[in-house]
Amino acid sequence: MNWLVWIIFGLIAGAIAKWIHPGNDPGGWIVSIIVGILGAMLGGWIGGVLGLGGVTGFNIGSFILAILGAVILLALYRMITKR
Repeated sequence: MNWLVWIIFGLIAGAIAKWIHPGNDPGGWIVSIIVGILGAMLGGWIGGVLGLGGVTGFNIGSFILAILGAVILLALYRMITKR
């Protein structure tokens, strides 16, 4: 069930991360959504490691972790692709 939540949050988090961190990315919105899904997984993992509980369901804490993970991964993606 957690994977499904991460994917749904990732779709939304990718769009919000793109809005928070705008710019021209190779692949556009599709890549941002994929980065959002992976970022939500990253946010859930980081939250679990830090003892915050990770992405556990449809709640505000999980949503914030998903967005933070997506923003972090989007920033890393941009750093890598600009080189």
